[in-house]
Amino acid sequence: MIYIALLRGINVGGKNIIKMAELRRIFEEELGLARVQTYIQSGNVLFESDEEEAVLCKRIEQGIESAFAISVSVILRTASELRSVAAGCPFTELEIAKAAESSTGETLYVSILQKALPAEQVDKLHATDFGEDKYIIKGKEIYLLFSNSSRNSKLSGRLDKLGVPATVRNFKTLNKLIHLANEMEQNS
Repeated sequence: MIYIALLRGINVGGKNIIKMAELRRIFEEELGLARVQTYIQSGNVLFESDEEEAVLCKRIEQGIESAFAISVSVILRTASELRSVAAGCPFTELEIAKAAESSTGETLYVSILQKALPAEQVDKLHATDFGEDKYIIKGKEIYLLFSNSSRNSKLSGRLDKLGVPATVRNFKTLNKLIHLANEMEQNS
């Protein structure tokens, strides 16, 4: 099965620096995972494994901590799950185009969570006014549409306080990961 490991909080703002070549080496040599490849510096690792997700997640987190002395959350999705995330985008083309007109940078993102949000966290999100920024929660994902910039967004800042390990990717990165996973599946 093709998995995509999404690491949270590495190579951001000069903190938790991990070179992708070293990360690949850890996945291959230390963790014994097959067909490992990375994509960009933000901690996206594609690999093949028949292990159960929960076991893999814990092994990867421990392997990274052991190798780099960095504690990071790892969120795993299969290639099929990632395709479903992209296909499940709840925003219309018109909404996305309108946000893009007023935005300085990417507008469409998804926060990928290790597990679904507890009801009290969902209620807290719903009780907050995020202005023009929009979000829609679907299972273990929160789809995000920023009308200006994710950097200055009140919504973006609130995501770090949900109490569930998560990591955010823009849709360009998401689609590239899907493309790479599709290639891996075709070449197996």
